[in-house]
Amino acid sequence: MNNNINEDLKKLLENFPFFIKKNLLNHPNNDQLIEIVMDLGRRPEARFITGSEYLSQKIISWQDIDYVTKRISKFSNENRAGIDRTLHRISCIRNRQGIINGLTCRVGRAIFGSISLIRDLLESNQSILILGKPGVGKTTIIRETARVLSEEMEKRVVIIDTSNEIAGDSDIPHSGIGRARRLQVSKSELQHQVMLEAVENHMPEVIIIDEIGTELEALAARAIAEKGVQLIGTTHGNCLENLIKNPSIVDLVGGIQYVTLSDDEAKRRGTQKSILERKAFPAFQLAVEINDRYSWTIHEDVQTSIDLLLQGKYQLTQVRQLTSNGKLQIKYQNYYIDNLFSSTQKLNSKNWKVYNKSHKIFVNDTTSYKISNKTKLIFYCYSISNNLLKDAALQLGFVPIITDRIEEATVIIGLKKHLKQNLTLRKLAKKNNQLIYPLNSVSLLQLTKLMKNVL
Repeated sequence: MNNNINEDLKKLLENFPFFIKKNLLNHPNNDQLIEIVMDLGRRPEARFITGSEYLSQKIISWQDIDYVTKRISKFSNENRAGIDRTLHRISCIRNRQGIINGLTCRVGRAIFGSISLIRDLLESNQSILILGKPGVGKTTIIRETARVLSEEMEKRVVIIDTSNEIAGDSDIPHSGIGRARRLQVSKSELQHQVMLEAVENHMPEVIIIDEIGTELEALAARAIAEKGVQLIGTTHGNCLENLIKNPSIVDLVGGIQYVTLSDDEAKRRGTQKSILERKAFPAFQLAVEINDRYSWTIHEDVQTSIDLLLQGKYQLTQVRQLTSNGKLQIKYQNYYIDNLFSSTQKLNSKNWKVYNKSHKIFVNDTTSYKISNKTKLIFYCYSISNNLLKDAALQLGFVPIITDRIEEATVIIGLKKHLKQNLTLRKLAKKNNQLIYPLNSVSLLQLTKLMKNVL
């Protein structure tokens, strides 16, 4: 396989100027090369698994970029191009006039054994959703999945190859997909139509889709699953929790909806009357979160995992790791997901101390503040967006009162680094007995957690 990797890399490097090609051909880590970056007026850069390094002292010129673009296929509407009979992908950056002034050349490889961590899951005939941030190897994984399913398990496999990353830029698919068939997509916005066409016209047992990212694609995946076809798909996101918060593709895991409970049922559950619940069966039965190249988290029952996430309960997940000697290690871990959707208010023991039923004391650094339960909460946003606070409150099921006048506020929320610099504000808050809640970063997740403590 190393010979194939080297041959494919040579086909990529043949399209680069000599001063870039010579440094990479004999580089000791060229088998770990991920990307080559060429930006006008900057030195060329190679990005490896272990880090980045410059390839030359020479600055990239217009002629160097032109040299590469003339040797590859035409760029698509998505600013992507490829090299015939390889898996490499070249993406361009354009200036305001539409002229190319930067190139990102991603190295594509078909790597045998890349799915050893989940080989047994493929034999279960269940649909599998693979989640991970860009660059962790999702495309490499589903390419190898296609080969194993089509060749070793002898299934009828159809690949929906929107950007030609899975099977290459040629009309003849790359050998890395085995006996699987490939459907190319002329425009990315037509991917959902091609997905349905694959089922209706080509009788697949398995359909493989890379980067499901729109609502129409999620609905098409659900329609395919209901026809009894096994799905293998990827999407961006570190974990299932990210997927739930993405309205475009939440239907992949059944979607979520507000449900109004009766008074008795709400009391029994210990929640408010309006809660979020899963509204349908997920299109995928299994989910794989790629933490890194050698450690994956497996959700063996997506339906149960989503329900527990929405309820904020303990969740049992399977973690698979590949040890240094190549052995597969499987362990189970039980962890608690802080429920961002439930309206049940819980006290964080690190921040709250309950002295009696009428008063709570919030401990903020070295200062303690006392606030009555009857106090009206009026929020002042310092260095964060009012809309972000409204979104966080909506997750918890209430509408916040927000003021633009700091003297009217009972609660001040802002970025920690900005609050530290404003000594006047801190003195004013102490004088008026106003609560200050610092945020480490501006994110909905952080703010929602903080709002639960405020309540």
